[in-house]
Amino acid sequence: MAGMTLRPTNLFIEVDQKIAEVDPRVFGGFLEHMGRAIYEGVYDPTSRLADDAGCRTDVLEALRKLKMTAMRYPGGNFVSGYNWRDGVGPKGERPTRFDRAWFSKETNMFGTDEFLALSERMGWTPMMAVNLGNGSPTEAAALVSYCNSSQGSEMGDWRASNGHPAPYGISLWCLGNEMDGIWQIGHLNAKKYVEKAKEATRLMREVDPDIELVVCGSSDPMLPTYPAWDRSVLSGLGDEMNYLSVHRYARNFRRDTPQFLAFGLAVDKQIEELNRICLEVQHQSETGHRSFLSFDEWNVWYRHLSPFGWGQRAPHLLEETYNVEDALVVAGFLNSFIRHADVVKIANLSQAVNVVAPIRTRGDDILIQSIYYAFEMFSSRSEGEALKVSTDGPRYQTRKLGMATFADTSAILGDGVIHLFIVNRSVDESMALEIELQGATILNVLSADCLTGPSPKAKNTFARPNLVRSTSFDGFSVSSGSADATLPPLSLVAVSLSIVKAP
Repeated sequence: MAGMTLRPTNLFIEVDQKIAEVDPRVFGGFLEHMGRAIYEGVYDPTSRLADDAGCRTDVLEALRKLKMTAMRYPGGNFVSGYNWRDGVGPKGERPTRFDRAWFSKETNMFGTDEFLALSERMGWTPMMAVNLGNGSPTEAAALVSYCNSSQGSEMGDWRASNGHPAPYGISLWCLGNEMDGIWQIGHLNAKKYVEKAKEATRLMREVDPDIELVVCGSSDPMLPTYPAWDRSVLSGLGDEMNYLSVHRYARNFRRDTPQFLAFGLAVDKQIEELNRICLEVQHQSETGHRSFLSFDEWNVWYRHLSPFGWGQRAPHLLEETYNVEDALVVAGFLNSFIRHADVVKIANLSQAVNVVAPIRTRGDDILIQSIYYAFEMFSSRSEGEALKVSTDGPRYQTRKLGMATFADTSAILGDGVIHLFIVNRSVDESMALEIELQGATILNVLSADCLTGPSPKAKNTFARPNLVRSTSFDGFSVSSGSADATLPPLSLVAVSLSIVKAP
């Protein structure tokens, strides 16, 4: 009943119960040549807001506030039919191609050099994907050479002639995209993928032995090949790989808000299942090599599913408008990544602009969506070590995921501070929250923000752009070294608490 308050939820945190350092790359993003993510997204030289490089200054300003780290590029399904050579060199000589992944027109006006220049300006760690669909291991190695070889080599000299004499030094590389999916250009079974990825690894590391490699894991746990694909890839590539790619999109076709808000339980399960396989393969390995997870595509996506551009340039594809419940599910993903900081080392919100994204453009206008604020509340409080949080409070039964706590939580221990993230999954009841630390005392509240809205479906639009956004939250009180608050229904609260450790 609206206006009621749930039975109190107690959060108990021992500051010495550390999970692992939170890898900054968990707060990464994704730019794919799809729809309007690039053209009319980050890159629009026709806009009055374009800078000298043709990039949208308003979009870049909004992205800076998200503090995204590892930025994955150029795909996605797009990369499996992409010849990277089409996107380098003088723009007047670059060919326009038909993109078979999204049935769109690709002008190649934005390519490798433009992306890497943008990454340098934005402080992103480039996460480059190579084409193992209809591309070859030889071409993958040539791209590594173009990015990382010194002048005096064929590729290094070509890069220098295109305006960048110094090597880019790109360290993070993805060996294809979703090669387990029958929709993928050049789809392979696990055995064939391992063979192709192994050859690509050999050639790419001949160019640069220090690169880190992300290999294709299962693109969806609903596929019949899950998790056998992952076990085969982990076993077959062994010491050659650093990270196993993981993808997941949350969907709410049944419009079941309580079930949807508990989606983080499914994310937990997927991470833990794949981690068990990583550990099994590590145990069987002669070297004891440990692989970690790269959750390099994740978001809410289910309303706009048609991916076909029908020969258009920058078609409007997958342009979701996000609401309150979507933002809380995004928070659930991030809570899960923090709770599994010992396993998940990279994660990329899919995508950055326009295509299932926190930011949308319309002409020279920009819209900041609900999920933007959820991501920002985490990424602005991201430094430190993940801590275990014991949650004692009311629960509810979901249709498919079992019992879920109304409070979905995670915590990060920084220097003299604890950052807490709490989602109140109740649609209509407030949450009385009590926080107790062991091994430290809470001194005061440094900052706190809350994201909520008038209903689960409330959303920002170009007509009403500020309906759902984060605001300062003054509901916390500190007494005797502990803290308490009452959280609104259907809310995300992020709080930074000043602490002093016990002697």
